[in-house]
Amino acid sequence: MKDASRPAFLITVDTEGDDLWARPRAITTRNAAYLPRFQALCERHGLRPTYLVTYEMVHSGAFREFAHDLLRRNAGEIGMHLHAWNTPPLVPLTPDDLRHQPYLVEYPEPVMAEKVRVLTELLEDTFGVKMQSHRAGRWGFNETYAQLLIRHGYLVDCSVTPHVSWRRHAGDPAGSGGPDYTDFPEEPYFVDPEDIRRDGSSPLLEVPVTIVPSGLPALRLLRPLLTRTSSGRRLLRRLLPEVYWLRPDRRNLPHMLRIVQRALEEGRAHLEFIVHSSELMPGGSPLFPTETHIERLYADLEALFDLVHRTCHAATLAEFYAEFAVRRSAEVSA
Repeated sequence: MKDASRPAFLITVDTEGDDLWARPRAITTRNAAYLPRFQALCERHGLRPTYLVTYEMVHSGAFREFAHDLLRRNAGEIGMHLHAWNTPPLVPLTPDDLRHQPYLVEYPEPVMAEKVRVLTELLEDTFGVKMQSHRAGRWGFNETYAQLLIRHGYLVDCSVTPHVSWRRHAGDPAGSGGPDYTDFPEEPYFVDPEDIRRDGSSPLLEVPVTIVPSGLPALRLLRPLLTRTSSGRRLLRRLLPEVYWLRPDRRNLPHMLRIVQRALEEGRAHLEFIVHSSELMPGGSPLFPTETHIERLYADLEALFDLVHRTCHAATLAEFYAEFAVRRSAEVSA
């Protein structure tokens, strides 16, 4: 029996090609072979990941084998993660889409709709389950996108990153960058499809990634000075971040543990952890380039998941939707 007084701990895995931060010309999926170790760790701690899957990963034999076994044993969930630049139909938006990695929301609506349809149907046909959960590629989400997900019967989106703006992260060079989520809620809410920052009456539940302000007072004094140079900005991101994510980065285990403790103290409904599948493989990402870095990652995950096992309850995104919907219905009826 799940204890509703404990936060739900949601593990989301952006399940995608190898080191896409490097903008590869040919996208490989070697990281699929490293997923069983992560899944075994999760199961040892009673946790239930949701793997949000891109177009290239559906075509990986190793991933298909892994996912079919996961679903057969009811040990997790498969959802959708759409990278617009390599999901059919391939309609060029920029001079080099593999380099620029444009946001789906930058494409014309008919192209957006067809890409959502193609990947949704491919995932459902391949794995024989209804797609219910989704995260936008590069966090690029908007009202049109939300309406498309509702049309296809999705129940959960987890694209919102509270306190974080992606405006400086260009997709189409002629565009205005990514979305600005700085004033979006931290807690789950049913989205208003006319304004995705607001609570509404749609069937689509937004479950934001767990990100909290760092509250570092030195930021106010040092930020104007450090942001003048690229080296200063890198130093700022590393030593004086504006926010802390529930996402491993080799150095932030104390912050992740504190986020969990804070959620317990505040009575939060959920904690949403994120990792990329390629970050579980040596050399699959800039953060974890060697075997040594991967072993450090797993040591941190052991510590985090041990705390979570003792203080939270586990759910996939779709399972959390069911819990939250019951809770919301009870609140409305009260």
